[in-house]
Amino acid sequence: MTDTGTSWNALPAVVTTYLTAHTSRDVAAALDTFTADAAVTDEGHTVRGRDAIGAWLNKAGSEYTFTTTFTGATVSDSDHVDVVQRLEGDFPGGVADLHYRFTLAGELISGLVIEP
Repeated sequence: MTDTGTSWNALPAVVTTYLTAHTSRDVAAALDTFTADAAVTDEGHTVRGRDAIGAWLNKAGSEYTFTTTFTGATVSDSDHVDVVQRLEGDFPGGVADLHYRFTLAGELISGLVIEP
């Protein structure tokens, strides 16, 4: 495991709420963490707004079975958090370390970029 400085318990609550909801496929709870005009970029594609994010959440990862493990995080400032998660499963390659780069607006997520 990689320790990049910030523990799970030290992350902003909205980040852990989103990650927990996303992992358990609780789309409604995950969607509640975003601002109305938030943007999410995953696999090079960006969706904007809660309706589009909801559709993305319903689809993201649904074709594979995998586990997700928190491996570390960095909090740059009160608005920027980078969380590294290890995914292991039946997707091509079987293992991937992904960065979840959050931009926060107060108590909500205004932007999320997911990339290796």
